[in-house]
Amino acid sequence: MHLLQPELHTRRAFLRRSGQLGLAGTALPFALNLAAMGEAAAFTATDYKALVCVFLYGGNDYANTVVTYDDPSYLKYSAIRGGNGLGGGGIAIPKDALGATLLSPTAALPGGRQYALHPAMSGLTGLFNSGKAAVQLNVGPLVVPLTRAQYNGSNRSLYPLPPKLFSHNDQQSVWQSSSPEGSTIGWGGNIGDLALSSNANSLFTCISVTGNAVFLSGDSALQYQVSTSGAIPINGVKNSVYGSTAVRSALTSLIQQTSGQTLENEYNKVTTRAVTSESLVTTGIAGVNLATPFPANNGLADQLRMVARLIGARGTMGTKRQVFMVSMGGFDLHDNLISQQPGLMQRLSDAMTAFHNATVELGIADKVTAFTASDFGRTLNSNGDGSDHGWGSHHLMVGGAVKGKAFYGSAPPGSNTNTTA
Repeated sequence: MHLLQPELHTRRAFLRRSGQLGLAGTALPFALNLAAMGEAAAFTATDYKALVCVFLYGGNDYANTVVTYDDPSYLKYSAIRGGNGLGGGGIAIPKDALGATLLSPTAALPGGRQYALHPAMSGLTGLFNSGKAAVQLNVGPLVVPLTRAQYNGSNRSLYPLPPKLFSHNDQQSVWQSSSPEGSTIGWGGNIGDLALSSNANSLFTCISVTGNAVFLSGDSALQYQVSTSGAIPINGVKNSVYGSTAVRSALTSLIQQTSGQTLENEYNKVTTRAVTSESLVTTGIAGVNLATPFPANNGLADQLRMVARLIGARGTMGTKRQVFMVSMGGFDLHDNLISQQPGLMQRLSDAMTAFHNATVELGIADKVTAFTASDFGRTLNSNGDGSDHGWGSHHLMVGGAVKGKAFYGSAPPGSNTNTTA
């Protein structure tokens, strides 16, 4: 049955789908909470709401992103990462470098646990401490509850594991679709399926500014791709061809024709739709001039600025419910973690902070939620100069609708025998 069939739009059906997602494990309650927002939104589309997935390709090192700060936890972190007490060292960040990015939640964590963000993440620290951001602790794909002892034990085969753990391509796909590489439908696209009827122009329900991604593919929802400059034109029917407007007219005439060939007709429909959509997007974003500064030489910021402009053009484009995807790479830091990660963290923090500020400028900050995702976490222990592929991780959620200044999930223990979250 199709996801948009009326018989699926019931509380019982939603709970059944929720149960199915729950079988996928601890990563999916995080996804499920976001999916539930889309589920509810599909039926009450009297305003605007958007989700923005910020995917960190390569597997971000969570332990130096959301860093343990209380002395007992920090000393374990430092020792495991090759450091020497509170001074850090190895791949541990010195504790005195973390004071400016200490997170101050409304409700203290159990056991006196404290966290700080990476020293380069001052912008996101400010959003957290002002109640506009939150941290999801220790999240990752899981099929059934599983302890480390069970994972390492002789009866490991009794406990189903997520498919192809530690594989970049497969875990990227698992995060985006709940299935390994080869999946064709993502949960962002599933939300898009539910939201199609809310949008006058359904093509703009799922928009990627980072190329093709399974996250945005639905049963019926199509991902519409743009660049950081805007819609991607089909130049042959937009501009002159080799200086000839007659050729352009001929091409335009060709794509408007029908024939007895099904494939040709469908190709013409797709091309015509692309031309029409490009015109709508170009017209829409032309009227959105943001005063919010975005950092230069920051590819993620460029992508998020385009998302903000597209949101600003929602009236022209006829959208009330949207899912976006942006991304940045470079996080597979088996080597040079200490020298390379600070730049990544600053670009991430600066870009997400600027984006939130842009949604404030647009008067829609409480309608837009951005969140991070990544292939997997990384090992807590050092390999000498970096960290290796892990499993669970910590992630960030930003937006006016976020119940911020808070941690969600359970903080993982840190010990010499527990080297991944």
